Amino acid sequence: MPELRVHAGRHYAVQFIYALPDDSWCVELSEAVPAPASWAGIPDAKTHLPGDMLMAAVVPDEDPSLEPTIHVHTDEPIPYAIMRWFMDHVTEQVEHCRRGFEQAAAEASE
Repeated sequence: MPELRVHAGRHYAVQFIYALPDDSWCVELSEAVPAPASWAGIPDAKTHLPGDMLMAAVVPDEDPSLEPTIHVHTDEPIPYAIMRWFMDHVTEQVEHCRRGFEQAAAEASE
């Protein structure tokens, strides 16, 4: 489920997707778009959904020698507060994957 945030009247979404061919997590930032009007009567329905991707961070979780990378898919400026919010999510994912590498290495050495 994407996490949504509003900044200066614009809606943004961060979502996590596992990219199986790359053995990596992909953290995507997009400008959120309004949900279909038909959802208006559905209790607890989201009001916005992820739209076109603005940026993606690819975080490997199978090979500790690979570095995370950032891919920019827009020429539009991204507000600093939104970039920080996105990078906080990326940092958390990188730390999570590195803890997994360390745990796997410790278990392998036992």
